[in-house]
Amino acid sequence: MFERPDPAPPPDAVAAYDHRAADLAAQYESVAAEDVHGPVLDLLPATPGAVLDVGAGSGRDAAWLARLGHQVVAVEPSAGMRAEAQRRHADPRIRWVDDRLPGLDRVHRLGLAFDTILLSAVWMHVAPPDRRRAFRKLITLLRPGGRLLLTLRHGPPDPDRAMHPVTRAEVERLAAEHGALVTRAVPLPDRLGRAAVTWEAVAVQLADDGTGALPLIRHIVLNDAKSSTYKLALLRCVARAADAWPGLAQADGDDGVVLPLGLIALCWLRSFLPLVAADLPQTPTSRTGGGLGFVKEAFHRLAGTAPFELRVGATFHGDRAAALRQALRDAAATIATMPARHITYPGGERPVFDVAVRRMARGDDALVVDAPFLWSFGDFRIPTHVWHALTRMNAWIEPALLAEWTRLMQRYLHGQGRAVPEGTIAAALTWLDPARDTAEVRRITAQMLDAGEPIHCVWSGRRLTPRALDVDHALPFAAWPCGDLWNLLPAAARLNRHEKRDRLVSADLLARSRERIADWWERAYVRRSPVLAARFDREAQASLPLDGAPRDGVDVAAVLDALAAKRLVLRVTQQLPEWPGPPPND
Repeated sequence: MFERPDPAPPPDAVAAYDHRAADLAAQYESVAAEDVHGPVLDLLPATPGAVLDVGAGSGRDAAWLARLGHQVVAVEPSAGMRAEAQRRHADPRIRWVDDRLPGLDRVHRLGLAFDTILLSAVWMHVAPPDRRRAFRKLITLLRPGGRLLLTLRHGPPDPDRAMHPVTRAEVERLAAEHGALVTRAVPLPDRLGRAAVTWEAVAVQLADDGTGALPLIRHIVLNDAKSSTYKLALLRCVARAADAWPGLAQADGDDGVVLPLGLIALCWLRSFLPLVAADLPQTPTSRTGGGLGFVKEAFHRLAGTAPFELRVGATFHGDRAAALRQALRDAAATIATMPARHITYPGGERPVFDVAVRRMARGDDALVVDAPFLWSFGDFRIPTHVWHALTRMNAWIEPALLAEWTRLMQRYLHGQGRAVPEGTIAAALTWLDPARDTAEVRRITAQMLDAGEPIHCVWSGRRLTPRALDVDHALPFAAWPCGDLWNLLPAAARLNRHEKRDRLVSADLLARSRERIADWWERAYVRRSPVLAARFDREAQASLPLDGAPRDGVDVAAVLDALAAKRLVLRVTQQLPEWPGPPPND
């Protein structure tokens, strides 16, 4: 076996890897990945999937996996090794991440679940006190049925690097603690010819999601006692917030994620406005919102507001601003005192969610639904394993949740001696996405063309005339309804309507188009006006997996990286067909 850099080395070791990157990379590349991983080749996904390579070193294994068709996230903390790997293996199907065990915080922010996680010559570098945490973080990144593939080094340590003893028994114990099982262990020789060093390939299989989150959610949806629909509504609000605005989530240690309470309250209002308007009961006795603690004067003043207007980035003025601010306060108070308090773990009284409500100061006549505004209502803490289950598996969870919600309302209607027309409940429960509206960006393009500014198709590079210009959703609206500025790009009408359509741009096409996309964002939004620049930044921070680090102005390069990460998430989670782009010289 050839060892690769420690994913969590001390700073001086990172510097050593940076200094020796070229030599080390040449050493790792001298052996083919297929030879190193021969005993577990049959355990790789049979069809292209998502693979995480932790401690990716020279990129040898990541490039091999990408050639097999997989989407690869390669984790490597050494900047020198990452640069060398990207020079050797410039493949857009590999996303490089500067991260390390035991936390893997940046990988977790991507929101991806992986079919396979590879740790080749890495585990001996993780200090024993950190291994339980590292294993937990790895397991929560696996899909149900996914595999963790490790190679364990046995023998005397390398004196130049920190190494610790490893055993298969330890891996088996950690696997059992996390609902997984060691399914294969194969001894391997040392490919450097060191007689005292041997290796062992170990495969860990995850049966369910390994966390207990799915049984807990099933319990809440199907078995937990309910005096109203509030518990179901809260679960849906968390999942919807995570789908549309994951950038607002913040890690709270290893076992929790915190969202702005105002965001959950916003989704709450968005869910209940059509239900109350349709006079659908949410408790056995409620009618037209009566008996619902949050349906007060401010809620009624929002009547006529389309649910999809309640989104991050929206602006409200005058009475509508005052009504929204108060309705969100009322919703936040109801969430904190009712469903969040009463959704508990089975067999006990400990709440699953923790809520901290803050008293907001009085606002101005205008408000912008941005992160500071939403955080001003308080914090909503979610256990990490529940967060992952709701974000990754909502396509399966939400239908069961809505079926139970429908059943409850039908029971309440029957108890009140009422009936509603067929389809009323389904229509009111439908999550209304924003309309496919590109009018504002079309106005910007018209102004630019009138001023003589050139506009080029981001996918082909060709200069566009007014008749040939279309506004494209970079990430297809049909798969992920998002009208944020960053997602709206100029494209040739023929390409957009007849070739790309609702397909996802390939990783290679997105990489080739980076400079044109960045130029468009800069000229159309960032440099055009402070208002557009602030909106562009606000929307990107909320809906893309940016790292949340403070920035001085708009960081276009960071938004481009986050767009690539979101593209990867949609490719993996929805298996969308890809568009490779127009042929050369088109």
